[in-house]
Amino acid sequence: MLTLHTAPLLRRDQSGAPVPGHAVLVNGDRVGAVGPLAELTGAYPGVRVRRWPGTLGPGLVHDGPLPAAPTPRERVYGLLRDGVTAVLAEHLGDPALRAAVDRSDLLVLAAAAVPTLRPGGRADLAVHDVDGACLVTVVAGRIAHRRA
Repeated sequence: MLTLHTAPLLRRDQSGAPVPGHAVLVNGDRVGAVGPLAELTGAYPGVRVRRWPGTLGPGLVHDGPLPAAPTPRERVYGLLRDGVTAVLAEHLGDPALRAAVDRSDLLVLAAAAVPTLRPGGRADLAVHDVDGACLVTVVAGRIAHRRA
């Protein structure tokens, strides 16, 4: 199913300037397009549109040990609450933790990489409010965390 994710501001990468009125078209687990909301809704009539407050951008890469929590699942959820969609393999030595990461569909990277929203890329997105709190985390095209 095609879904447009949009917010008042969109960043293609974490260092780029945010632009207003843009959206990300998600097709399954991939980014189908990134561009002006009006163009994308015109090109895809009837598409489901999810409007989020804040700034939409690529999911974050966590480059340290996973947060402490009683269970591996809770450690992974701690990342999702922050907008993380990728972790480094070097921090996943515990098999139970690695299994929890795999079940969550977090991307496991051999080395840190700069996440970018681009057509054909994996649909890993996050929306943060003005204070930096994560409102929504989308992992491989599905909502994995949504703040109430």
